[in-house]
Amino acid sequence: MSSNGEVWFLTGSQGLYGPETLDQVASQSREIAAQLDASLDADVVWQPVLTTAEQILDICRRASSTPGVLGVITWMHTFSPAKMWIAGLDALRAPLLHLHTQHNVELPWAEIDMDFMNLNQAAHGDREFGFIETRLGVPRKTVAGHVSNPAVVRRIDTWVRAARGYSAMRNLKLARFGDNMRDVAVTEGDKVEAQLRFGVSVNTYGVNDLVAVVDQIGDEEIDKLVSEYSDIYEISPELLSGGDRHESLRYGARIELGLRQFLTEGGFKAFTSNFEDLGGLRQLPGLAVQRLMADGYGFGGEGDWKTSVLVHTLKAMAPGGATSFMEDYTYDLTPGNEVILGAHMLEVCPSIASGTPKLEIHPLGIGGREDPVRLVFDAAPGPAIVLGLADLGERFRLVANEIEVVPPTAPLPRLPVARAVWKPAPSLETSAECWLTAGGPHHTVLSSSVGAEELADLAEMAGTELLVIDSATTSRSFTKEVRWNQAYHRLARGFR
Repeated sequence: MSSNGEVWFLTGSQGLYGPETLDQVASQSREIAAQLDASLDADVVWQPVLTTAEQILDICRRASSTPGVLGVITWMHTFSPAKMWIAGLDALRAPLLHLHTQHNVELPWAEIDMDFMNLNQAAHGDREFGFIETRLGVPRKTVAGHVSNPAVVRRIDTWVRAARGYSAMRNLKLARFGDNMRDVAVTEGDKVEAQLRFGVSVNTYGVNDLVAVVDQIGDEEIDKLVSEYSDIYEISPELLSGGDRHESLRYGARIELGLRQFLTEGGFKAFTSNFEDLGGLRQLPGLAVQRLMADGYGFGGEGDWKTSVLVHTLKAMAPGGATSFMEDYTYDLTPGNEVILGAHMLEVCPSIASGTPKLEIHPLGIGGREDPVRLVFDAAPGPAIVLGLADLGERFRLVANEIEVVPPTAPLPRLPVARAVWKPAPSLETSAECWLTAGGPHHTVLSSSVGAEELADLAEMAGTELLVIDSATTSRSFTKEVRWNQAYHRLARGFR
């Protein structure tokens, strides 16, 4: 059992089978639901077998409106005439997974009679159900196979993670401190369309509204947090008590405490900042942003609320995982060893760190404020993905690239920020060409805890285009996909 939300298990049948058969259907569907409940990172809640259109409409409405319900899994154990499902599926607003399974793994060949065939006909019933899903244009994921198969469970659990992220997005409040960076195009976006499409509420607050909270933080709270820093991080000597920059560390702690209070009191789970609009803040928030991201908050620099939404969404999909705000900065184009060096001014989440981060202070030649404190580290190596969200005017587009995070080719003693180095699939040249062709943003989310399948499930739930650059991608095929997608999504807006 899990506390990470509920998934309702809906079993379809019909009344003509009679009470004895329906009792068997109920018993066997309970077994399937129990197996899933023991395997998935969510509570799988079995619902009584559905045999009428009225029951189906009621359960779909309740699943769509009950807090904590991430989505529904449907299974047609027997034949469930699909016209019964039209009103229910039309009313369903929760994510849907169609599980095409059956109670038994192997067929008892010597014992099969017409009673067995009458009961165990999901191969028949699910095809009827699949037709009506397609006829209605219902977004869903379809998984075929027995729930005892670990590969089947992994695919369902992937959908559960996506549904958890989608739920977090649908209920997200985001605070923008100031506007986005002046004259920048890609960080702009339609906040009304974002609330309609994703559910996120994005609103702007004056930076000095935050400063007022920061300034009233007491010394005792700061003392406690600075002590916590000492227990967790390797701290530069000049920042320690008695060091000549200790007050800068205390002010960094003050920002964190004030920012946490502001976000908590407002019910915000994501936020943005902008180095061009710092009001009365003495430092650009660095350490505070990094630690808040590590606790699951979304963040985007320069007012980039779209990337902030993505950071929180992916963190909700994999709580406690390795996910961070990121930006492609520069390349090493050495033939055969091409890599991307990613970083940001200060704000990279320590959840992706390799080893213990170092708490340091250095000048920042942008923003016009005091030197900010920040955590410095290299990202842990391993497979990961980078994801960006662009507003194309008529729709949003997600662009993802599968990557391999690698150790830096050489030490970076003069780069005083957290950073990640990666090899993009299929190659740097093809990856960059495709990303630019897609109009992907320069701000991204880097995650080693979420993969392409979760992102595909999330995009399906949100009705949003997703382009994936992976080991099989070529520039030519990708350009065609972009063009085909453009035509499809323009037409699809009128389908539902």
